[in-house]
Amino acid sequence: MKTAVIQTEADVEKVPSPSFLPQAYLRGQFLPFNEAHISIATHALHYGTAVFGGIRGLQAPTNPNRTLLFRLDAHCQRLSNSARYLGYSITPEALRAVLIEFVRLNQPSFPFYLRPLIYTSGLGIAPRLHQVEKDLLIYGLAMGDFLPKTGARCRISSWCRQEDRSLPLRGKASATYIASALAKTEAVASGFDEAILMNSQGKVSEASAMNLFIVRKGQLITPSVDQDILEGITRDSIITLARDSGLSVIERPVDKSELFIADEIFLCGTAAQLTPIVSVENYSLPEDRPITTMLSTGLQAAMEGRDPRYYNWLTEI
Repeated sequence: MKTAVIQTEADVEKVPSPSFLPQAYLRGQFLPFNEAHISIATHALHYGTAVFGGIRGLQAPTNPNRTLLFRLDAHCQRLSNSARYLGYSITPEALRAVLIEFVRLNQPSFPFYLRPLIYTSGLGIAPRLHQVEKDLLIYGLAMGDFLPKTGARCRISSWCRQEDRSLPLRGKASATYIASALAKTEAVASGFDEAILMNSQGKVSEASAMNLFIVRKGQLITPSVDQDILEGITRDSIITLARDSGLSVIERPVDKSELFIADEIFLCGTAAQLTPIVSVENYSLPEDRPITTMLSTGLQAAMEGRDPRYYNWLTEI
């Protein structure tokens, strides 16, 4: 019996295959990426019972033989916290050690992204977190710009950001990203680059996988942590950079209408880094973006080790 084909090749957008790092980590050991396999019956595959992280790395500008990981300690702490939602205990120090060894083994010579994932690795079919095995896996891939550096065109998604009372949104739980995937595809299918999700109270929450900032009258404003956002590490970095530069930073609920009259808007995240928004729906934003430009320049300097104030954000390997 032949299996019915739901999609043809013509239905699938042609995108370049990711360039994965040669070594992966699975079941407590390093092995070639092409040999790192899990069962099709894996619990997390069916129920979204996983948490993950995302970490940027690049070569030190002054020494290409050295690699810089951005805010590794913060990422390890958040992933350790996220794992607790699954009933899995792993210390930030243990995560840090295996991630550093992972980078040493792979020796990437280009900007890259690390994906550690803690997941229910058992093969049971019951949707539960007790009496099911968990594991840590890690892989990495080359990563350049995630969104257009010239700026993203955004739409308000018809999908709503989940509530923290339904899902642990302070952790990067894989199950939460179904809303992100629906919103992103809806945005791209309707001619935009990215989606902005409202929360259940009708306030601005975040983009599909990025935090959001607006600028109004010289003040930097971002949805507060009680607006069902991910407590983003890049978000935290931007807030620190802004305050150290003398900017007023306000964390509060943001109304949809504010997006249409903002002086500047930008998105930030580990993958996106800092990306300006050029339009929301049919509202174009000013082309002059002094605060966005200043913060983008500052973030890049911090990531590349060119600002001594933020050396503690870097792990050199």
